[in-house]
Amino acid sequence: MATYAIGDVQGCVQALHRLLEKIHFHPARDRLWFVGDLVNRGPHSVEVLRLIKQLGTSAITVLGNHDLHLLAVWAKVTTLSRKDTLQSVLSAPDAEELLTWLRFRPLIHVENGYCLVHAGLLPSWSIPQALSLAREVEEALQDDHFHQLLPAIYFRKDIMPSSHLSLEERLGLTTNVLTRLRVCTKEGIPEFSFKGHPKETPLGFMPWFRVPDRATQHDTIIFGHWSALGVVREQQVFAIDGGCVWGRELVALCLEDQQLYRVSCQKM
Repeated sequence: MATYAIGDVQGCVQALHRLLEKIHFHPARDRLWFVGDLVNRGPHSVEVLRLIKQLGTSAITVLGNHDLHLLAVWAKVTTLSRKDTLQSVLSAPDAEELLTWLRFRPLIHVENGYCLVHAGLLPSWSIPQALSLAREVEEALQDDHFHQLLPAIYFRKDIMPSSHLSLEERLGLTTNVLTRLRVCTKEGIPEFSFKGHPKETPLGFMPWFRVPDRATQHDTIIFGHWSALGVVREQQVFAIDGGCVWGRELVALCLEDQQLYRVSCQKM
């Protein structure tokens, strides 16, 4: 039995099939952890959702920013952009089933000493605190009237961390951090628009996982989201967005021996 964490798939189902063949994945024996962004930009988002959903308890996925965007479009909170490749999901005969399944996915998964998250954590957040904040968002998404709270969850208000936030402000900040964070100041002030290489980080900011004395420095965290960062292995940190949709690679990390498996991808 082995557990493999897999980087951002983003609708690249052929690369995912090749990666599963490479690791000799068997659903009765092995488990898959996906870092989120199952959909968008690539051509086969609906096939990716069907594949992972039908794996049942053999697969765990946390939500990424593109997954939340899909839910927001489905709920008519926002509209598709020119670059989106999500229409195949929205018009699929099983769209309701797939998207209901998607909105019941967590934002964080913690197990056996590993924390799986799409983007990152604020330096001040412990794992229990992050789980508690994520649970608030998950409960809002899973509510029968989720579309009423979805604007607070989805829209990018760039709310600053504070102990005096309202529930809606907390939902927005938590979602932005867990699904969009790349850099912040050493005091933990996030910057959500930066997408470049760490060497290009704006003055006064640094990758969130390199902030000195962050609360999770002794926890092992696996994340994706930052394709310009690429695959990084540092103490207690695994970044595994290999930029598959940009023509680079899709990556799997075996948790038992920390070996990396890679397949090359075509640019979409």
